[in-house]
Amino acid sequence: MDPRNLTRHPKIFLLGLSEDPELQIYIFGLFLSMYLITVLGNLLIILAVSSDPHLHTPMYFFLANLSFVDICFTSTTVPKMLVNIQTHSKAISYEGCLTQIYFFIAFVGLDNFILTVMAYDRFVAICHPLHYTVIMNFRLCGLLVLVCWVISTLHSLLQSLLLLYLSFPMNLEIPYFFCDLKLMVQLACSDTRLNDLVIYISSVLLGCGPLAGILYSYYKIVSSIRRISSAQGKFKAFSTCASHLSMVSLFYGTALGVYLGSAVTHSSQSNAAPSVMYTVVIPMLNPFIYSLRNKDLKGALNKIFGRASDKD
Repeated sequence: MDPRNLTRHPKIFLLGLSEDPELQIYIFGLFLSMYLITVLGNLLIILAVSSDPHLHTPMYFFLANLSFVDICFTSTTVPKMLVNIQTHSKAISYEGCLTQIYFFIAFVGLDNFILTVMAYDRFVAICHPLHYTVIMNFRLCGLLVLVCWVISTLHSLLQSLLLLYLSFPMNLEIPYFFCDLKLMVQLACSDTRLNDLVIYISSVLLGCGPLAGILYSYYKIVSSIRRISSAQGKFKAFSTCASHLSMVSLFYGTALGVYLGSAVTHSSQSNAAPSVMYTVVIPMLNPFIYSLRNKDLKGALNKIFGRASDKD
């Protein structure tokens, strides 16, 4: 390609989920509804945990952090998509695209790490119940969350800085509704070997590492549950993990579906559904998964709505 047609600051266009003008109004309504449900639902989880002293435990502390991250995660991509649909524009600035990539990577990493920390919390609660309050003290919980933030932020910063050194065509079309790091690297016209290497290494270390930790935690949890004599005790122990296990399955299942699918085919349509799942649907489902079968959380939410109705 002619070097005169290359730039480090291209004009970027997000093609979205569909180019059919008739579908745009339905896509707008659907994503606006899911975004509002996500924000409201996760805010209610945070409010319930912070307002009820009975929920001031490590498990709910991590859940409140996960809810906050899910709000930020969804807010990284969906509002820009809604604005573009409303203004009939597909453009996003280069700086805006980099910012979106930075926060997207950071919050994906945080989701990943917090789910891992929550698995460790369940491991300690079931496998070492007598030492749970000693091991999972609030100092350790705060330190674990801080480490999650530091690692995710540094990793995201590294990936974003490496992207700055790549050259792109003057006009860059991204067949997604958000800026994706891997796709940006694929569309670059300069040498991307360093970027590919860092993406591969970080995927192994920061992706497979936490997943291995989660799998090991559940291996030990299942082993401990099998040693429980009563069926009621087994059910009670497993029920404390059911919500977290559902979130882990959804998160890793859809994320692997996107990136394994992109390795086989470059078709944006084949990756559209999984990408929508893990960027929009899963954060929306988080409050429902954790509250529907959780008596303590439902009780805290009922108190909140009860106080609100009393004021009215």
